[in-house]
Amino acid sequence: MKRIILALSALAILNLTSCKKWLDINDNPTQANDKVPTPELRLRSIQMNFVDAYESSGTRASWITQNATKITGLTNNDAIIRWDFPLASTTWPYQAWFVYTASNLQPLIDKATEEQAWNYVGAAQLIHAWGFMLMEDMYGEMPYTEALGDDISPKYDDGKTIFYGCLTMLDKAIENLSKVQPNSATPLSKGDIWNGGDPQKWLKLAYGLKARWLNNLTKKSFYNPDEVLKALEKAPQSVADNTVMEAINTSETDKAGVVAAMQFSNLGATGNRLSKWYTDLLLNSFTGGSNVQDPRAVRMVPSGEFYNSTGTKEWRLSKGVDLINSNIRVNGPVSYEIMATKKDAATTHPSGYVRAATAELKANGAYTNRWYTTSVSPVRQGDSVYVSIYSDRLDWIVNFTDNKNDYYIASRYNGISESNPNFSNKVININSTGSFYIRADAPAHLLCYHEMCFIKAEALFRKGDRGGALLAYKAGIRAHMEAMNVKLKTYPQVRGKEVISETEISNFLTSKAVAQNAGELTMAKIMQQKQIAMSYTVQNWNDMRRFNYSAPDPQFGVVYPDFGRPFEVDAAAKECYASADPNNERYWPRRIQQCIHERNYNVNNWLESNPEASKRTILSYPVWWDTKE
Repeated sequence: MKRIILALSALAILNLTSCKKWLDINDNPTQANDKVPTPELRLRSIQMNFVDAYESSGTRASWITQNATKITGLTNNDAIIRWDFPLASTTWPYQAWFVYTASNLQPLIDKATEEQAWNYVGAAQLIHAWGFMLMEDMYGEMPYTEALGDDISPKYDDGKTIFYGCLTMLDKAIENLSKVQPNSATPLSKGDIWNGGDPQKWLKLAYGLKARWLNNLTKKSFYNPDEVLKALEKAPQSVADNTVMEAINTSETDKAGVVAAMQFSNLGATGNRLSKWYTDLLLNSFTGGSNVQDPRAVRMVPSGEFYNSTGTKEWRLSKGVDLINSNIRVNGPVSYEIMATKKDAATTHPSGYVRAATAELKANGAYTNRWYTTSVSPVRQGDSVYVSIYSDRLDWIVNFTDNKNDYYIASRYNGISESNPNFSNKVININSTGSFYIRADAPAHLLCYHEMCFIKAEALFRKGDRGGALLAYKAGIRAHMEAMNVKLKTYPQVRGKEVISETEISNFLTSKAVAQNAGELTMAKIMQQKQIAMSYTVQNWNDMRRFNYSAPDPQFGVVYPDFGRPFEVDAAAKECYASADPNNERYWPRRIQQCIHERNYNVNNWLESNPEASKRTILSYPVWWDTKE
């Protein structure tokens, strides 16, 4: 596998364990090779690159689970929104894992073992298990036992082998994280950018992963909720135990591309919007919902400024794009922003307005701000209701003075300038407040207490302990809001960034949106709240697969009401699904197809890995944990 990796990245060559076979590099401390980097340097890089693989997989999952969408587009990643998966969209999670992350794990383990830095060994083993489980979640079968060896065409392992191999590796990680390092060993705190060098938080992370993975076995006859609950006893017990990757919104251009949040990089462009199915969860406007607005909605759903009927500006939450019941993405929604405009009787634009194209015109008093699109389609003139997810990255803002305000503001780009006499605090000016998980400095909630609460609620619910499940379910809702508050309290307290107050939390927890007694609690309520708390993660996709999306579950009924295939699923996309029956598991996406690197460099093993490996129907072929046994 290493020779494949070498072909992918010249930079990665310098870190591979077998690079001396190709490059005669001595252990010169000023020259890169696989032995020079110290444990702390190696771990930081591994953590950064693993988050890339993990969050980028979450981005792809968010398109499948309809958390987010693009306003238009029919190629590459755009095709995932219509549940087709071109090869161009399947490569990055694989490459970020194998090339930039996994290839560095054994060198870290070797270097750390030399100095008995057991915490580093355990951290590397934990990430090894986590990354290969991620590969199974995404691709199904994968080279595993031979993946990081010297074989240039490693064999594939089935999902069961990978799954239990990852659990075994996780146990090894727990063993090493539990050891006391000698004083001569490098402290974990020097290299750990997730948990501040706290081995106890790493241990809780390990047990949290174990609980997550064991709970993914719900389709198996040997699923054991008691084993899940046992793991949860040693998993995160509070928000303070959360494992989080922090990001930075900085005006330093040389750093911004490295330290910006991955979901900002993947979803933060102005052409991205939220879906109706997702916003309905936050507004509780789905079928059977209470219509009680979740306090997280203002923080997670972008807002823009609009004029109301009296000419006064007001905030409005974005409307969600209906991907399921509408063909809206065929011709839109189009790009819409606040621009400097004026009425013009001579224009052919259906709005009757023209926009200022120069700085001089933006300063002209004849122009004022209004929502405007350059599209001349009459049916697209109302698309301002779909507010962009986008918020600014500070190094992109010219003459920036308030280094805490990352609002997407019209006057920086297309709106009237401050020298325009119409400019005042009464003029609409904010294109978008952004969205909590898609800001440049958004936290990556890798494994958190709120997830543990929802796993506990599900396991107890399956055991028939409805009272215990209710307590865990409510604790999960609160814990997610408190996890958000850790970041929200660092912002100026303006629209979309305010701390969620205790009053808001308490009022929501006692509202009709939340089950108030054991009799009201359903699996659907648990999983709907988990979907919000786990936004933009692979685990949301894992959960949807476990419950077969919106098909009635034999035990719990419909767990994801209103969810369905995108309207855009056309004849070509339907070729990926072996069934046209929504009650059949092969009607729904179960994995992504294997990436181009395996097809090019390991073709025979790839073809033998699955009877449908080379067929488009592989997308609806369940991964191992998603099958009955």
